[in-house]
Formats: sequence, structure tokens, C-alpha cells
Amino acid sequence: DLRIFCVKGEIFMEQTKANTWLETESLGKLMRKYALPCVISLIVAALYNIVDQIFIANASYLGSYGNAANTVVFPIQYATPLVVCGSLWKL
Repeated sequence: DLRIFCVKGEIFMEQTKANTWLETESLGKLMRKYALPCVISLIVAALYNIVDQIFIANASYLGSYGNAANTVVFPIQYATPLVVCGSLWKL
């Protein structure tokens, strides 16, 4: 965050850090805090994929071709955010 303030007619800019607790908190506490939401999101994503496969398999006009397409796209769907985040991390 950038804080701009004026003292006796002079303008000052100050760089402040709002959330330093991620830098200062122990790794164990951070893992305990963020592990459960991460696991829940992975379970929801897996259940979504399973239900999606069931609906595609029951569609008479898609059948096995629909399941094959979903199987091909599934890894790409989850790898794309990793690639984007990895490229942003190096910026």
C-alpha cells in the first residue's frame, strides 16, 4: 500500500505493508489454517468432474465421445491456472 500525506505543506509518500502476518507467522500455523479450505476445494472439483462425466455419459448424442473429450480437457483445465500463476510469480 502507498500512503500519501501532507505535513506543513510538504507532501510525503510512504510504503506500508498491510498484511505482514503471512511473512511472520509460523509455517505450521499457516498450513493448519489453509489446508482444510484447499482440501475442500479439491473435493468439490473432483465431485464436479464425476457428476459431469455421469451427465455426459447419459446424453444419447454424446456417449463415449463426450467422456473422451472431457478426459482430455480435464488435465488442461487444471494445468492452465498453474501455468498462469507460475508465469505471474516470476514477474
